[in-house]
Amino acid sequence: MKFGFGAGQVEVTDDGAVAAVTHPVRGCSVLLEDGVLHDSTRYWGKGFAITDRGSYRWDTPVSQRWRSSGIDLLYQLGDLELRVGRRFGEQWTETYEVRNSSAEAVAVGSLAVSTPWRDLYESSRDSLNRAVHAHVWTGGADSWVWAVPMDGSGPGLGMQLTEGELWAYSVESRDGGSSSNSRGHIYLHVTDHARAPQAMGGQPELVLAPGETYRWTWQLAWHDSLADFHATRQPLLEATDLVAEVGETLAVQLADGATGPASVSSAVAGTQYVEATDGKVSSRIQVLFHQPLRELVESRVRFVLDKQRPVERDGSRRFSFVPYDNETGLTVLSAAWRDWSDGRERIGTALLLQEARDRGWGDRAELDAALAGYSAFVVEHLVSADGTVADDSLRETSTRLYNFPWFARFFLGQGDSDRAIQIIDRYYELGGDHFLAFDLGPLLLALSKQAPRMLEHLERHARSFIEYGDNLPPHEVNYEQSMVAPLLELLVAAHRVGFVSPDELSSRLPWLTSFAADQPDVRLRHIPIRHWDGYWFGLLRLWGDVFPHYWSVLSAAVYLSWPRDLLPRGEADRLTAAGQAILRANLVNFSADGSATCAFVYPSSVNGRPAHLADPLANDQDWALVYALRYGLT
Repeated sequence: MKFGFGAGQVEVTDDGAVAAVTHPVRGCSVLLEDGVLHDSTRYWGKGFAITDRGSYRWDTPVSQRWRSSGIDLLYQLGDLELRVGRRFGEQWTETYEVRNSSAEAVAVGSLAVSTPWRDLYESSRDSLNRAVHAHVWTGGADSWVWAVPMDGSGPGLGMQLTEGELWAYSVESRDGGSSSNSRGHIYLHVTDHARAPQAMGGQPELVLAPGETYRWTWQLAWHDSLADFHATRQPLLEATDLVAEVGETLAVQLADGATGPASVSSAVAGTQYVEATDGKVSSRIQVLFHQPLRELVESRVRFVLDKQRPVERDGSRRFSFVPYDNETGLTVLSAAWRDWSDGRERIGTALLLQEARDRGWGDRAELDAALAGYSAFVVEHLVSADGTVADDSLRETSTRLYNFPWFARFFLGQGDSDRAIQIIDRYYELGGDHFLAFDLGPLLLALSKQAPRMLEHLERHARSFIEYGDNLPPHEVNYEQSMVAPLLELLVAAHRVGFVSPDELSSRLPWLTSFAADQPDVRLRHIPIRHWDGYWFGLLRLWGDVFPHYWSVLSAAVYLSWPRDLLPRGEADRLTAAGQAILRANLVNFSADGSATCAFVYPSSVNGRPAHLADPLANDQDWALVYALRYGLT
């Protein structure tokens, strides 16, 4: 059956689950469609429970009652009865009530509902026209989801909890088959204590006495913008700023009748959870206190010089930088796994050393020696005489265009602009004007002072991607934040020299901003969605949302370099604040002793395995510090 839902409609299947949700502006469902990645077993409203009396998934109800405004369903989960009521109209309301029908207490360790948002990347055009970004916040009573079209247009679908608490979300169906182009199936949890008791500030165990019930309700509605959605909410607590240096104080805003701290501070670096309650339900947010940036950078530089160089190798290879396992204390060998090689993104560590050296931070003589050794390694083993950049010093690999601007930037920092120009020329000889490598716009402008033909590269490259429109060529992922951010970075540079009109630039900004929302968690606020980096770059090889992933700084680079005359003052200020927040949030992945993690996998569980943890591998996250310094983090 189809039910009206505001200006749109909801399609409910014979077994009472939700198969599709559409709005006439788009005409396509915001939920996944049946196919290779999705089927009826994961339709909206189905789910699972893990208890001390057995574990169950629910699918076909034992009874159902259709009404003109919706449907009521009953599921039997061992000793538990689950009643679900769906009501449609201007708003869509769902109530879930689980009852212990046995004569003994039942401990519920996990209780989850499937919400299969169409958050996937079949192509850039399909993503921008038919897919949504699902921004999730499970912070107790204040939980919400904002599903926004990937092109940033309205309306979006907002879901807010109006009764009960949600404390986690997990992800299923993430593996090599779905790979990087699907975010997977998102499940919202009353608790996920059974699998990840530590997740998201701690997961409660729900114990139901005989005859006792637990009930939660959420409400959905269409909204033109995230701000319009938030205007309908009344959170127990929130905070304007989520990051501060140690010793500083962060203010917390509490709702009328809520009790909790009005401010929070810390003398030690790390994250903290802040909680509030109205006596019936509770909510929490997460904040970060970090070392002063210079201290953090110098400790990180000390760490990599001592532990992340393969000093056992011969010749200049001993000056390279490689991944490091914080649990074993060993460097990690790449073999055939290119994302652990001594090339590629590892050059970010060398660029961090340059940034520290240029500021007079650390030991200048030691940094000069390390960078000279690294330069010799690159010339001998990674960059050929014609400017081609290799992936790995130990084996032949295919050419990867992402590498070229990074190594050109390194040589520019070493004062060798000729070699930097040669690398960029080679990048374009290999078809680079149809590829979105990082840092190209600013780099081309910098190199044009020595080689005016760099502006020819810039104009041709920008024109190529203006002509692509929304049909961008696929990269290592079909569509992602680290395609859109480099695209805008390139177009911003082209706009500065008159190659791109304001409209061509501004019309694409919502493509980037829609990747993030403003959840009250330092790991999430303004941080663009990335959900595969833990697998490719980490040691645990976990799929699932990585928050924050260091390449979120690419969005910050765009926001902080955006032409202010193209935005109203208030919007320009918000963009600047978002850029700074992204840079500061990424400091969460560095510890006081200089150790680091390349990926924090955020969901409570992925494919049933515990998550919400930092991968033990320090790999390529130093780019976050490079950009923090490059863009003047304050």
